[in-house]
Amino acid sequence: MGDVLAIAEQRDGKIRPVTHELVGAAASVAHGLGGSAHALVLGGVGIGDGAGELGGYGAEVVRVGEDAALEGCAPETCAGVIAEAVASHSYELILFAATALGKDLAPRVAALIDAPLASDVTRLEVESGKLVVERPVYGGKAIARVGFAAAPAVLSLRPNAFGTNESQAEGRTERFAVAIPEMVRSRTVEFRAAESGSVDVSEASVIVSGGRGMKGAEHWNLLEDLRSALGAQAALGASRAVVDAGWRPHGEQIGQTGKTVAPALYFAVGISGAVQHLAGMRTSQTIVAINKDPDAPIFAVADYGIVGDAFEVLPKLTAEITALRSEG
Repeated sequence: MGDVLAIAEQRDGKIRPVTHELVGAAASVAHGLGGSAHALVLGGVGIGDGAGELGGYGAEVVRVGEDAALEGCAPETCAGVIAEAVASHSYELILFAATALGKDLAPRVAALIDAPLASDVTRLEVESGKLVVERPVYGGKAIARVGFAAAPAVLSLRPNAFGTNESQAEGRTERFAVAIPEMVRSRTVEFRAAESGSVDVSEASVIVSGGRGMKGAEHWNLLEDLRSALGAQAALGASRAVVDAGWRPHGEQIGQTGKTVAPALYFAVGISGAVQHLAGMRTSQTIVAINKDPDAPIFAVADYGIVGDAFEVLPKLTAEITALRSEG
């Protein structure tokens, strides 16, 4: 049986939207492998109360483990619990989201169960009954196709690369007793919300990202105005140079050393298009670049390009979008 296990992510006791996409991908590939999709939900007491909703995204079975020690799912603690859950069932594939947490958990679990790992996967296929995945390499300049000689395999999937399909189905919930590893050397003391005026870039469908061309933190209000005009689903992003300069927090950094995103719409404003930044956003569905340098590398990956001074273009663009949204 080619059963596939999706590892749910939660925050503040609620399952994160990225999990819906993960479960949908699990259901799709499980169908091709002749198996079923399972979801694993770990967290503090009460995390499983609404876990059955994952059935609406494709999970036939939702396995729930609750324990106070799993609040926040610290990787050192959760990796062992996940490995035990995997060992109790014959899975073909274990899926994580390629978020900060998933990128930490996936290699830990792969090591514990002695399984191969492919990270930042952007496509899943079943060819002649065998799984083949695609992932960007060389900073996104090439795509590697990866097959697996043995099961199980561990994958982390790039957020926003697979989409979701929602139905009214309910997954069968199975609760199990959690055994916390004895050698845990760390514990979660506190959670603090990041100071940000917009949604998390890893979950946003629209991103307005700025680079050194914005010339300072004092000009970021132009990007904030555009983000606000685009609606509540939009987030602010930044290049590494901007974060290194202290203009924006690290949580907004997009690129090889920041977050990898694939929104429906990505605005790159004052960003030249260094390969490290492109690696984190080039799979966006639609890219709009604004730069006064017509030879900037960002235009090579952009679907739409505006050659001009961002300080002149942004107010006009924001006004046009605001007018269009008010008409609709």
